[in-house]
Amino acid sequence: MSLEIHQREKDSVIILDVKGRLTVGDAVASLRDELTQLISSGKSNIVLNLAGVDYIDSTGLGSMVICYTTAKKNGGMLKLLQLSRRNIELLVLTKLTTVFEVFDDEQSAINSFFPNREIKRFDILSFLEQQKQAD
Repeated sequence: MSLEIHQREKDSVIILDVKGRLTVGDAVASLRDELTQLISSGKSNIVLNLAGVDYIDSTGLGSMVICYTTAKKNGGMLKLLQLSRRNIELLVLTKLTTVFEVFDDEQSAINSFFPNREIKRFDILSFLEQQKQAD
């Protein structure tokens, strides 16, 4: 399955709706190209909506970190939205929850770019506790 990326903008924040598997090869290359193009054109406040991503490998994670770093160097930020249980567990395992801001609500992700707006942050500890009880 190839990676599909749909771009939209809300409140001057770019939202990339990603669908497929974020794995080594064309998928990772297409996401990096898309993000690099956006950042070089001055659009460096980006939300990656990963609701449609069922699998991320180590190359996909590495690519996300590189894009995060590039956005930050250019005065912006890359934030993550609607990760699956597996992908959240992957971020926790790799300690990337200390790098990325993660949201389960699109409006909160957008609001996080504006200091005066209310934000409902994703609570990783609550999520893990719920998963533990569900298992």
